[in-house]
Amino acid sequence: MFSGSIPALVTPFAADGSFDEAPYRELIEWQIAEGSAGLVPCGTTGEAATMSADEHFGVVRICVEQAAGRVPVIAGAGSNDTRVAIQNIAAAKAAGADAALMVPPYYNRPSQEGIFQHFKAVAESCDLPVMLYNVPGRTVTDIAVETMARLVQAFPASFVAVKDATGNLGRVTQQRLACGEGFIQLSGNDETALAFNAMGGLGTISVTANVAPRLCADFQKAWAAGNRAEALRLHDLLFPLHLAMFTDASPGPVKYAMSRVRPGFPTALRLPMTWPSEASQRAVDAALERAGLI
Repeated sequence: MFSGSIPALVTPFAADGSFDEAPYRELIEWQIAEGSAGLVPCGTTGEAATMSADEHFGVVRICVEQAAGRVPVIAGAGSNDTRVAIQNIAAAKAAGADAALMVPPYYNRPSQEGIFQHFKAVAESCDLPVMLYNVPGRTVTDIAVETMARLVQAFPASFVAVKDATGNLGRVTQQRLACGEGFIQLSGNDETALAFNAMGGLGTISVTANVAPRLCADFQKAWAAGNRAEALRLHDLLFPLHLAMFTDASPGPVKYAMSRVRPGFPTALRLPMTWPSEASQRAVDAALERAGLI
């Protein structure tokens, strides 16, 4: 259902802070033309935490409309409030998304039983497929392998995939053995995407693909085709850029990079996110130049 290079899309904002629709539609067209295999609107990189619910799912609707069925759209829809998460997945379905990307409850720090019951309530409320998003570095909550397997076994039609941003490559094998071969695993970290695929992953929800969609897509296609040497070459070419994307608080560096590869693309950030430091900009420039993107 989901594989390859799938960008976690940045959201363009005008100078006054409002959503800028035209460049977003242009970004989606460029991503599809360059080979991206799916789209994630309103995730972390898309600054979803700064959006109202109406704005959030309005952006999702525009993404779905522009993609027009050419690639799947996986809408960010998580919440630390189970009632809101249920509202979000319903809104994602109403907006036409193919799946919802959902983090476990953050800040609350529920037990594993609480995490299970949270997602159980979500699954029982809506039949839209869910891609679990496990990112303990942001949520402080880890979906344990046993909890993930329990969810997949109880609701196989609902919990179809995971975006794993734990950084623990051993989890890929553990989750594959616990959840079954049909359970889709995508890396949430660009820099470990090669190793993640080698352990059984099928692609990446990528930050770097915002600015290097063709190279990221070609990397995933090379791996899928069994061309390990080409996949390694592209991994090495992109590796400094993967790291540069996080030389300051994300999505500052990636929005700066967008301004370099797509001049005129809106780069405003909503507080509390701020423009990256000069050191971060230099790192991004060096990585873009090495990759032949500027």
